[in-house]
Amino acid sequence: MNSWLDKSRSSRRSLIQNVLGAMGAGFLLPSGSYAQGRPRELPVRERVRITRLETFLVKPRWIFLKIHTDAGVVGLGEPLLEGRALTIQTAIQEIEPYLVGKDPRQVVHHWQAIYRHAFYRGGPILTSALSGVDQALWDIKGKLLGVPVYELLGGPTRTRVRIYGRAITPEDIRKRKAEGYTAIKTGLYQKDPANITDNTLYNYMSKDFMGKGATLTTSNIVENPKFIETAANAFGALREAVGKDMDIAIDLHGKIAPQTAKVFIKEIEQYTPMFIEEPCQAQNVDVLADIAHGTHIPIAAGERIFTKWGFRELLEKKAASILQPDLCHAGGITEGRLIAGMAEAYYVPIAPHNPMGPISLAAGLQLAGSIPNFLIQEQVSLGEGYIKNPFVLQKDGTVLLPEKPGLGVELDEDALKDKIGHNWRNPETYNALDGAVVDW
Repeated sequence: MNSWLDKSRSSRRSLIQNVLGAMGAGFLLPSGSYAQGRPRELPVRERVRITRLETFLVKPRWIFLKIHTDAGVVGLGEPLLEGRALTIQTAIQEIEPYLVGKDPRQVVHHWQAIYRHAFYRGGPILTSALSGVDQALWDIKGKLLGVPVYELLGGPTRTRVRIYGRAITPEDIRKRKAEGYTAIKTGLYQKDPANITDNTLYNYMSKDFMGKGATLTTSNIVENPKFIETAANAFGALREAVGKDMDIAIDLHGKIAPQTAKVFIKEIEQYTPMFIEEPCQAQNVDVLADIAHGTHIPIAAGERIFTKWGFRELLEKKAASILQPDLCHAGGITEGRLIAGMAEAYYVPIAPHNPMGPISLAAGLQLAGSIPNFLIQEQVSLGEGYIKNPFVLQKDGTVLLPEKPGLGVELDEDALKDKIGHNWRNPETYNALDGAVVDW
């Protein structure tokens, strides 16, 4: 019996050794240089290196970034910080010496190096510059591999992405609905006491308001009942114009005091807003949480929050039930995917913020197409006059998920010629009564 077992074991041992020998010594137990702590030789990938970074200002207020490689592949990004275009251009120039000569495919590694080696971490300048770089690196990686970025993030979770438009009057919202939008976002209605804009809606989304410079507006720490009534009735008029089958969100832009925001929210709860964005300055997370816990309407925030570390506090304190990371500010696609994963653990959806250009939109669509907890995508331009093959609004209020490699967009260089350069700056708003600085 023992003799049979010995023969059987010997036979199996010989078989295993023969198979391993045929497969190659690399599959045997570690020996030689590998056993001594030195890594084994791995197949060398085809060499690709970054050669230069190029930025240019694009009307109305954007920055586009091109990262060039020696493989002839160019990555696109949008490293925007509104009103600080020259500052961001300089930040990109400071990042360039690190990136030139590096392999663009090490996206996360470069993110870590750019962010952590700055020593002073976070903030809008660093993370906005880093966001555009990150978008461009993902674009390069996708193009080199011949797949959309969402394929690199785990594959598509949907085939189309719901987007929302903007409206500030009943006429506007009827037009958006006729165009195919199923959701819009509006702003806080205010009448201008100085009659500068002929008593029309006076908020940051008005084309007449953007970039005008010094203006007067009403903004007091405690507003009177007339202010609340006027603003609430204006929102109610939008609901009445389109009925109950269209979603209407409202952005307070953090411009009114928390006490006023609480009263205003109670007044418009009857109209069932899709969400209320930045009812106060979002950096004050405890106050934001207090407002969020006092209403059943979803509170959204995130456009002025940076990186996963900033969003962690929003989630831990349940300060927002919808997160709005801006992929041009919060850290790009890399960080957006991590923020979405954190939010999923708290059953919180993602509605990427984007009042910028088509490259930013393309990045948002890639994120939307790769996460399970996506809600809706903001946009102000589908890319007409900026990119070849602009995105197309479908009849159901969506755009189709891009299928081309990388971010899926290509700049229309001819159409861009008359849009290069701008000197856009943030509006300067002052209280109409005493001239004190107020938020815009």
